[in-house]
Amino acid sequence: MATRTATKPSARERLLKAANELFYSEGVQTVGIDRIIEHAGVAKASLYNTFGNKESLVCAYLESRKTRIQDRILRTLTRFRTPRERLLGVFDALGESFTAPQYNGCAFVRATAEAPDDSSISRAADDYRAWVRGLFTELAAEAGYADPEGLARRLHLLYDGAALSAWMDRDPSASTTARAAAAVLLDAAPLAGPATTGPGS
Repeated sequence: MATRTATKPSARERLLKAANELFYSEGVQTVGIDRIIEHAGVAKASLYNTFGNKESLVCAYLESRKTRIQDRILRTLTRFRTPRERLLGVFDALGESFTAPQYNGCAFVRATAEAPDDSSISRAADDYRAWVRGLFTELAAEAGYADPEGLARRLHLLYDGAALSAWMDRDPSASTTARAAAAVLLDAAPLAGPATTGPGS
C-alpha cells in the first residue's frame, strides 16, 4: 500500500512564514533580508525570484495579515443576527487577537511607522484600513443609521484605540472597553427616517 507523503512547503510559503514570525515580533525595519532567508531555509535567489525585493515581501506579509484579520472578523460575525450586534461583534473579533500570547500590536501601524507615505507598504496599510472602515460603514447602513460613514469613523477610532491600548498598556481587556463605548455610540446615533419618494408620497 502506497504511503502519502506530506507536500513540502514552497519557497514562497516558507518566506512568508518567516516574514510573519520575524517582522511581527521584531519589526520590519529591524529584520534584514539575510535573517528572513536564514529563518526560511531558502537560497537568497529564491527571495528575489519570488518577491523581487524586501518591500514587496513586506507587502505580501501585510496582505497575509489582512487576510487573517478578515477571516477572523467575518467568522466571528456569523455568530450575530442583527447588523447592530455585528457592529459590536467586530470588537469581539478584535479582542481575540489581544489574548494571543504573541500579540505585538497592529502589524500595519508598526510596518508603516518608518515607511514613506507614497510607498507600497503605506498603500497596503491604507487598503487594510479602508476595508475595516468599509465594514463598519456597511453594517451601520444595514442597521439603519442616518450617517453610516460618520458613525463608521467614530467606531474605527475606537477600534484603533483598543489595538493601541492592548499593545502599549498590555491590556487585553481594551476590546471590552471599546465595545462598551461603541454600544453607547450606537445608542446615541440617530436612525434614518422613513424613505420618501417625493412630494405627496
